[in-house]
Amino acid sequence: MRIPYGISDFKTLREQGYLYVDKTKYIEMLEDYDSKYMFFIRPRRFGKSLFLSTLSYYYDMNYSDEFTDIFKDLYISKNPTVLKNSYFMLQFNFSALNTNSKEELEESFKMRLRSSIIEFLHKYKRYFDNISNIEERINEIEDVGGILNTLIIEVKRTNKKIYLIVDEYDHFANDIIAMGESRFYKDVVRASGFVRDFYETVKIGTESVVDRIFITGISPIMLDDLTSGFNIASNTTMDRNLNEMMGFTDREVDEIISKLQIQDVSKDREELRKNYNGYLFNKHSKNRMYNPDMVLYFFNQYRTFGEYPEELIDENVKTDYGRLNRLVSNEENRKVLDEIIVNEGIVADIVTRFSFDRMYDEDYFVSLLFYMGLLTIDRQERTRLLLKVPNYVVKTIFWEYIENSLKENHNIKLETKALRLSIEDMAYDGNIKSYIDYVHKNVIKSLSNRDLMNFDERYIKVILFAYLVNSKVYKPISEREVENGYIDIYLEKDIRMPDVNYEWIIELKYIKKGEKSKLEKVKKEGLKQLKRYIDSRGFKDRENIKQALIVFIGKDEYEVVEI
Repeated sequence: MRIPYGISDFKTLREQGYLYVDKTKYIEMLEDYDSKYMFFIRPRRFGKSLFLSTLSYYYDMNYSDEFTDIFKDLYISKNPTVLKNSYFMLQFNFSALNTNSKEELEESFKMRLRSSIIEFLHKYKRYFDNISNIEERINEIEDVGGILNTLIIEVKRTNKKIYLIVDEYDHFANDIIAMGESRFYKDVVRASGFVRDFYETVKIGTESVVDRIFITGISPIMLDDLTSGFNIASNTTMDRNLNEMMGFTDREVDEIISKLQIQDVSKDREELRKNYNGYLFNKHSKNRMYNPDMVLYFFNQYRTFGEYPEELIDENVKTDYGRLNRLVSNEENRKVLDEIIVNEGIVADIVTRFSFDRMYDEDYFVSLLFYMGLLTIDRQERTRLLLKVPNYVVKTIFWEYIENSLKENHNIKLETKALRLSIEDMAYDGNIKSYIDYVHKNVIKSLSNRDLMNFDERYIKVILFAYLVNSKVYKPISEREVENGYIDIYLEKDIRMPDVNYEWIIELKYIKKGEKSKLEKVKKEGLKQLKRYIDSRGFKDRENIKQALIVFIGKDEYEVVEI
């Protein structure tokens, strides 16, 4: 069976023998939903486009003769709904628009609108008279609402209904916000902006021919700003019944492994969970979800080369998450992000509707990270939610952000070869001091006094992780739980580097320069903790586990005690 990595056309998957995880029961669920107009968001590369394609082929009247072949053996083929193959499918995708200026964005928006409508007309040409005349009028109209309204009028004459799908509805808005262009954003979305004009026309269309709507993207950033112009859609993003509509459950991943006949990967199932699982979109839902793009990339690489891939995610995905750098243009967001990275989570409320004017309030910023897939629900913490980093892959993205931030803010330029040799010394020769010494001299001593105001062992830990992650030698684990406490740092051998000799249990301490008199007491306490950790059941049969106590004294001194 072929792996559909990067393929999002449902019909292609079904006809060409690609793997498909059956999500068609959600078609029935959505159709039975109280609202016919839905708004649903998920992180980038989370299966949205494939699901929209599935909806399109199911409801498109042009594919009624092919329904049995396309949906054979799937849930919906055995449980078809009354609206099957009964609509004109009108689809707009608002990604990759030109956001250089308001004028260029409006022009590219209109071009996308026209091209999608003309494609629609040709798709259903047997229902329309004189398509060339309609095309000509659409190309002459300069008003966004007028372009869409022309189509609505023509569809009225056919006595048919439209199922409208809008994909990447917020893509251009996120680009504008990331550039810090508040006036630009407000001009196109609010008041008499052309985006508002588009959605107002869609709303008017629901009175006649637009019967159902499904809108998706990665954030609810425009919901509040479009409220009066488009207040008809139900936000189903955090509906507990739809938690598993996109992404893969543990059971589905097991089925994928079986279908792809790569059972030998089953022994490393816990690795897959740590790397790609963890997403939860409602606190009451039971199953955490795997990012489908990430896990399919893994299976594609694993089956091709017969071993763990060199990179855990596609470089294109890293580029997507690189937007993180553009979201922290103000000091408040940077502080919140630092707190999240240091603590691997944060207690916050998830805001379901966004107003641009409060974009930089803490809850709004944290909520945006949740919608982007950089945070997910852990559990209820009294009256609020505890959000956590979902998996190891996302942690590495945060650590790389820290590395880049240190480089930019402190002009830190590391000599790559020397860094690599210090990590190899720790991994293969059991000497941790060379790595600590390297990071201390080249990074920690470069920090300003302002940085030291909130400096503690947690921040040092993140710095150590940031410079380890690209080596692929270790998988750094923070606060690993054992029966005798929580290990500050556990450097676990990365499965991609099986020849590494030594793993490390590290107790990390920090005292201020003026508290040096406490050093011996702190060392004694740290060594006791290490003794408790190594005596834990999980390490009894593990060989080549080394221990180290590392005490930083201000930013200028440190001591390492290896056991």
